[in-house]
Amino acid sequence: MSQTVSLRRLNLRRKGSKDNTSAAVSTSYRIQAYAILVAWFVLFAVFSLLLPEVFPTWQNVTSIANQKAATVLLTLGLVFALSAGEFDLSIGGAVSLGAAIPAWLATVHGISLPIAILIALVFAAAFGFINGLLSVKGKIPSLVVTLGTGTALGGIVSGLAGNTTLSVQTFSFVALVKTRIFGFYAAFWFMLILAFIAWYILEHTPIGRQLYFVGQGREVARLAGIRTNAYRYYSLIACSTLAALAGAMVLTTAGAAQSSIGKSYVLPAFAAAFLGSTAIRPGRFNVWGTVVAVYFLETGITGLQLKGFEVWITDVFYGLALVIGVLVATVASNLRSRSSD
Repeated sequence: MSQTVSLRRLNLRRKGSKDNTSAAVSTSYRIQAYAILVAWFVLFAVFSLLLPEVFPTWQNVTSIANQKAATVLLTLGLVFALSAGEFDLSIGGAVSLGAAIPAWLATVHGISLPIAILIALVFAAAFGFINGLLSVKGKIPSLVVTLGTGTALGGIVSGLAGNTTLSVQTFSFVALVKTRIFGFYAAFWFMLILAFIAWYILEHTPIGRQLYFVGQGREVARLAGIRTNAYRYYSLIACSTLAALAGAMVLTTAGAAQSSIGKSYVLPAFAAAFLGSTAIRPGRFNVWGTVVAVYFLETGITGLQLKGFEVWITDVFYGLALVIGVLVATVASNLRSRSSD
């Protein structure tokens, strides 16, 4: 009898200990989910105090929002690929394709700018399919495939468009994209609409749930009846297409582009994607975490540059953000694994 009572007490202690651990992990999850929002607010407040005449102005806020709309769009495409477990390093080449090729077609060959952009998007989708073909059918890791194809695509774009700056400032479509609504470009609102669509697909449809399932365990997903290869194709096609669309947005908001423009967007996109995976929905690549991460990073960089730091601070900020994002995501994943044991 006494032995039975002792066993019951031991089981109750274990259950209580497990409940306490689960509660602690749940609290930690909630804190992590919104920590970046708090950090963003603090960062904005600090620079507002340091630079009261230029930083907290509406002009600066809308400038940050407008300038980074294309980066958000690019990173959303990367979220689809990363969610499926694919690393797409060719996004820089796809951005160059979406920016330089439409500018070249419009200025050199006289093609309507919207049609030129549409042509670039079709080629970007085909490029994503090629990445999928080499990775899925060729059984080559997407990291290796996209590193090679992205470099090749960048070379092709340079060969076609040249290395000069191509201006499209005089095209009426540029004025349409830069139309301001409450101070923000039409391009910014277009990006928000696409973000809502991406969020709905990933969070509220079977497609999104199965995409995450493929990324978490490809073989398990296949045994569960999910068409894993199809999702890998779709994720890489979506990534390339959105990257080219981001390039087109860079072209139309800046009014000009060079064939090498995409190289500078690779690190910011990966940094924002991994940092975003630690926010809102910690432990998974998600849309709103990505949006917040992009603007959190840009807020810090803008503040430092206004304080007089040189351009090199941008690389430092993005590099550290990428490392911290991966580190926090790894630690959070380990904590959740322990709590489920």
